Amino acid sequence: MGYKVLIIDDEKDVRESFKLFLGEGEYEILEAEDGEQGIKAAGNNIFNLSLILCDLHMPNVDGLGCIEYLRREAKGIPIVVITGFPDAEMAADLISKGCFGYLTKPVEKGKFLETVKNAIASKKGVET
Repeated sequence: MGYKVLIIDDEKDVRESFKLFLGEGEYEILEAEDGEQGIKAAGNNIFNLSLILCDLHMPNVDGLGCIEYLRREAKGIPIVVITGFPDAEMAADLISKGCFGYLTKPVEKGKFLETVKNAIASKKGVET
């Protein structure tokens, strides 16, 4: 069984990098280029998503608004925040509000894959 991962980031190069990191076969990748599209994509796949990767600084609906909505509507789906603007206080706040993790761009492949694996495993733990 493959895992469905939603990548919400306004930078196409970043989305492409994450897709390359995840490889083919094990992951089905959905993409959104801003929070508004991310909310729509999540809503259409709410029962099948394994993980959401979300940037913070995006046009239309920003990452914070998107994450707030997803925490409320997509309970149980782990969210990993990935941002190019590190902020320790914001990271701690997001984790305390239920985000699984917080990574800073550029993300090292090994750390990225470890975080993805652990986030998906956390969801499985909730389901059992």
